[in-house]
Amino acid sequence: MFFELRQYRMRPGKRDQWVKCMEEEIIPFQVSKGMVILGSFVGQEEEDLYVWIRRFESEQERKRLYEAVYESDYWKNDIAPRVPDLIDREAIKVTRIEATPKSVIQ
Repeated sequence: MFFELRQYRMRPGKRDQWVKCMEEEIIPFQVSKGMVILGSFVGQEEEDLYVWIRRFESEQERKRLYEAVYESDYWKNDIAPRVPDLIDREAIKVTRIEATPKSVIQ
């Protein structure tokens, strides 16, 4: 099992709009396709920071879920066109991480 720690930077004044989009559209859609999303966060001291964490059982599962989400017509036609107006895609940082043996997030 591994996790993706995904860090995004919002365009000026767009964080609330992005959070609404994530919580009302993107997260429910991805969960409906089988994604496991552990949390969604905003920075306390950085107004442009948004962070979320996804869990995958294996690389095979990650590839299957990526295809189910990102190759879908709904993603390509409805969600993807709106993303660049809300977040700085050049600043996206995705870190793959594994829990340590005594981590409660196992």
